[in-house]
Amino acid sequence: MTVSSTRWWLRHQRRLAPWLFLIPALVVFTLYVLWPICESLWLSLYDWDGLGDKTFIGLANYRELWQDPDFWTSLRNNLIWLVGFGLAVPLGLALALFLNQTVFAIRLVKSLFFFPFVISQVVIGMIFIWFYNPSFGLLAELFKAVGLQPVALLSSPDLVTYSLVAAALYPQIAYCMILYLTGLNNVRSDLIEAARLEGAKGWTMLWHVILPQLRSATFIAIVVTVVGSLRSFDMVSIMTAGGPYGQSRVLAYYMYEVALSEYGYRMGYGSAVATVLFAIMLVYILFVLWRIYRQEKDLD
Repeated sequence: MTVSSTRWWLRHQRRLAPWLFLIPALVVFTLYVLWPICESLWLSLYDWDGLGDKTFIGLANYRELWQDPDFWTSLRNNLIWLVGFGLAVPLGLALALFLNQTVFAIRLVKSLFFFPFVISQVVIGMIFIWFYNPSFGLLAELFKAVGLQPVALLSSPDLVTYSLVAAALYPQIAYCMILYLTGLNNVRSDLIEAARLEGAKGWTMLWHVILPQLRSATFIAIVVTVVGSLRSFDMVSIMTAGGPYGQSRVLAYYMYEVALSEYGYRMGYGSAVATVLFAIMLVYILFVLWRIYRQEKDLD
């Protein structure tokens, strides 16, 4: 390295050094995230079975989506998942507040509540299939114990989506609980003591003293929960495969079904479904980024 190049580097190293660390990550992000997104958008304008020649059809796939009842069923179910998954945040907070105590064997109790988060989604799905079974499942036995007739939840077009959401909430609540437990460890005890001296307790203490200090944990919990509800696939695939009669489909599963399963092999149409799902998530992600920007601007 010459003297002039050394001087140039010394003058610009503070500006260039961050980019030297960012470039590898940006290359990987471009290759494995941005490029597939662009490829999917481009493919949604074609009719293609994945093997033969592509036929450009413009926006025909999107016009077909507008008239496709299966697409609207999937979109409606995604909205049900979105609303139902919202329960994970307050329930996770309630569990965290309950477990944030220094009593005997509390670590063992925390481990039991943490367990759903570390096991596989496949295992959770199989457990709930047995739990919902109307012949020998635990839920059926509970119904019989109170004199009611067991209900085949996974075979009911009206109840199947709600049953899937309840099963998926099991690990999601555990995840939100972990976030809040971490946040509660950082709550300032001096503020709590000062609030107690002022007579604050119960809901007043929670709403005005504790929750403001858990704002970052709440923000992360909401973001992860909303994204998880929009890309829900595992439970649908494991527990119902979209049934009965396609009434438990969500957009992610419908995309797979029309593009990659024996029912479809319509790669262009599946890409159109993926594009709609991506657009919904993009709106939410932009909203999240805008909130982060506003919060940092307020801090400045």
